[in-house]
Amino acid sequence: MKTALLKWNQVSLVQRILVGIVVGIILAVSIPDATGVSIFGSLFVQALKAVAPVLVLLLVMSAISKHKKGQQTNMKAILALYGLSTFLAGLIAVIVSFMFPVRLSLVTGVSGLTPPDGIAEVLKALLFNVVDNPVNALMNANYIGILTWAILLGFALRNANDNTKDTLTSFSDAVSQIVKWVISLAPLGIMGLVFDSVTAKGLSSLLDYGKLLLVLIGCMLFMALVINPLIVYLNIRRNPYPLVFHCLKESGITAFFTRSSAANIPINMRLCEKLNLDADTYSVSIPLGATINMAGAAVTISVLTLAAVHTVGIEVDFGMALVLSVLSAISAAGASGVAGGSLLLIPLACSVFGIPNDIAIQVVGVGFIIGVLQDSFETALNSSSDLLFTATAEYAKNRKEGVEFVINTQ
Repeated sequence: MKTALLKWNQVSLVQRILVGIVVGIILAVSIPDATGVSIFGSLFVQALKAVAPVLVLLLVMSAISKHKKGQQTNMKAILALYGLSTFLAGLIAVIVSFMFPVRLSLVTGVSGLTPPDGIAEVLKALLFNVVDNPVNALMNANYIGILTWAILLGFALRNANDNTKDTLTSFSDAVSQIVKWVISLAPLGIMGLVFDSVTAKGLSSLLDYGKLLLVLIGCMLFMALVINPLIVYLNIRRNPYPLVFHCLKESGITAFFTRSSAANIPINMRLCEKLNLDADTYSVSIPLGATINMAGAAVTISVLTLAAVHTVGIEVDFGMALVLSVLSAISAAGASGVAGGSLLLIPLACSVFGIPNDIAIQVVGVGFIIGVLQDSFETALNSSSDLLFTATAEYAKNRKEGVEFVINTQ
C-alpha cells in the first residue's frame, strides 16, 4: 500500500487530476445516485478557500517585511497587463456579439438579488473593502481588505528585529506546507466536482442556449489562445505558447472545476514558486489578480448585455457598444466587491442602453442557467491569466535588462 502511494505521488499532479476527471465521469454515468461522491469536491474547494486568506496575509506580510529598500518589483507592469487584458476581453466580446447577434428566450427573474445602481456604487463597495476590519476581511475572504492589511503590516514590520521577521516567515512556510497537503488531494476533489457537474439537472437545459454559450466560450478561448499569447509575445519576444499552455494546464484545469478564483490562489502561488518567480511580486499579484484581473467577467457582462439589447430590439451603434467594453472592464474589476459577481453586474450594464431592470434580471436568470459552463470557463481564463501575466512581467523585465532567463514549464 505504501509503495503504491509513493508511486501515485510520483505521477505529475495534472496526470492525477485527469485520472480524477475520468473516474468522476465513470461514477456519474454508472452510479449517479451515489451523491456522497460529490462531498469530496465540496471539501476540496472549502479547504482551499479556508487556507487561502491566511496564506495571503502571512505571505504578503513576510515578503514586504523582508523587502530590501531599492529592490524593484514588477507590480506596475502586472497591473498594466491586467487592465489591458480585461479591456480587450470586453472589446472582443462586443465585436463578436455584433458579428453573431444572440437573442434570448427570457426566463423568470431570479429572486433575492440587489444589483448595484451604478458604477459609483461598485467603486464605493470596492473602496469599503479596502478599509474593512481585518478579522472580518479574513472571515469573508475579502482579498482587497486582506491585501491592504497585509501590505500595511508588512511595511510596519520592516523595522522589526530579525527574530520577529523569521517567526513570521516560519508561520508563512507552515501555511504553505498545509497548502501543499491540500493540493495533493486535488484528484479526489476534482473527481467529486466532476461527478456533481455531470449529474446536475441543469445540463440538459444548456442545449436551449447553445448559440449564447458558443459566443461566450468562443470569446474566452480567443482571449486565452490568441490575445493573451500576443500580449505575452510583445513583452518577452519569444514563442508564448509553451508558457500559455503551461498556465492553462496547471492553473486553468483546477480553476475550471473549482469555479473559484479564491480557491485557486494557493495553486497559483505554488506554480509561481515552481517557475522561480520573485516571491515579493507574486505574493501580491496573485491574490490581487483574483480580485481585479477579470477578463472572463468582462466577456460575460458584454455578451449577455448585448444579447439583451438584441432581444428587445434596441438599435445600438458600435461607438455606444465600445462604451460598454470600457464599462464592463471597470465593472469586472470591481466584481469581487458585489455579491453575485459578474452576473449581478449585468443590470448595471443594461441600464446604459435603457433596458428595464425587470428584463435585465431575467437575463441574469439566463446567466445562472448556463453558469455550469460559463462560470467554469470564466474562472479558468481569469485565474490562469493571473499566473500568466505575473510570469510575463518578470520575464519582460529580464529581457529589458539583458538577463538570460529560462521558462521552466516542466
